[in-house]
Amino acid sequence: MKILLLVPFLPNTKTSGGQTRWYNIIKYLSKNHEITLFSLIKDDSEKKFIPDLEKYCKKVRVFRRPKSPWAFRNLFFTLFTPYPLLVVRNFSLSERRAIGRELASGDYDLIHAETFYVMPHIPKTDVPSIMVEQTIEYQVYKHFVDSKIPWFLRPFLMIDIVKLRFWEIYYWKKTDRLVAVSNDDRIFMQKLVPGIDVDVIPNGVDCGFYSSKKVPKKHPPRVMYGVTNFEWLQNLEAVEVLVNDVWPLIRSRYKSAILWLVGRMIPQRFVELSKKRDDIEVTESIEDPRDAYLSSYVMVTPIRSSGGTRLKVLEAMASGLPIVSTSNGVAGLGLTPNVHALISDTNEGMARETVKLLKNASLRSKIGNNGKKFVVENYDWKSIVKLHDGIYKKALIGVKKHGKN
Repeated sequence: MKILLLVPFLPNTKTSGGQTRWYNIIKYLSKNHEITLFSLIKDDSEKKFIPDLEKYCKKVRVFRRPKSPWAFRNLFFTLFTPYPLLVVRNFSLSERRAIGRELASGDYDLIHAETFYVMPHIPKTDVPSIMVEQTIEYQVYKHFVDSKIPWFLRPFLMIDIVKLRFWEIYYWKKTDRLVAVSNDDRIFMQKLVPGIDVDVIPNGVDCGFYSSKKVPKKHPPRVMYGVTNFEWLQNLEAVEVLVNDVWPLIRSRYKSAILWLVGRMIPQRFVELSKKRDDIEVTESIEDPRDAYLSSYVMVTPIRSSGGTRLKVLEAMASGLPIVSTSNGVAGLGLTPNVHALISDTNEGMARETVKLLKNASLRSKIGNNGKKFVVENYDWKSIVKLHDGIYKKALIGVKKHGKN
């Protein structure tokens, strides 16, 4: 099958989250399908990932978007058009035009769009599409506004959330097959749009990659959060809770441990804090994510908001790293508490479970091994990518049967 794949960020294995997901989808889909990839980039430094992608794609094309979400162009169009900031920031007129030309000349069988906010790039076409929603974006933004923004500013930001909700649902209905990454998200989508048909393709892990390296544990013991992009609202909220509320409780009971934050776009206040304190360490660039997961003792993820499945959790588990999480932090994964991970929804509980693991090597090994086995059996990319073929066929059959809307 000839597939045009649209993503908002250039896939690679150096960054956790969606970009790792898309890289592995491309890697394994390319065995049976011809893939052309269109992606947005912030600057030319990201082009270093293109040669690796060209091993699996017939063609890779990239288009610039504003580097900062607060660029004048973004704010202007958010204020004076019906589109929310997330859509405006991730729209490129040159990409939309290029996709039009590509579809006119490329004889494609299918368009595969990852995230709803790349959908505005698709012109009117008879080519069927599937759209994968990694997280329900309006839900994430609403949680952030409700919990973090002063009450007197909320009405202004709620306007953007209303627009975000409208367009997210609009593109759910517009695509030929809608796909969620967890059953929890599927259920929520169907509550918002009764009767809508939603398939599920969970996030996955290249289990062989994470088990193929040996790395010694760091001393003093590291309690890690990452490897991730701290620009995302869920991660930004989680790291603030971890540093300000959970970590002081852990440190008071296990004084030799060090909190290790690993990933891109770590807030500058935490970078500065790490320079003043000997119990917090920051790594903003790591060549191999396995070096973080394998050398840590525990990963703590105090994620409060819902939506998606957590790639960093799956990667950590595939590395044998025991997890302490909120229930939202592992939602949709199907984990059994106290078997595959330790789970608590209070700061005190997360601290208690973390200290328990730090002090008990046998328990660390048990939880880590159970988690690793669970991920290998349920979330290996080799098996998950095969789910795409059935959904692709349903999209093609549906278009032939009912015609294009």
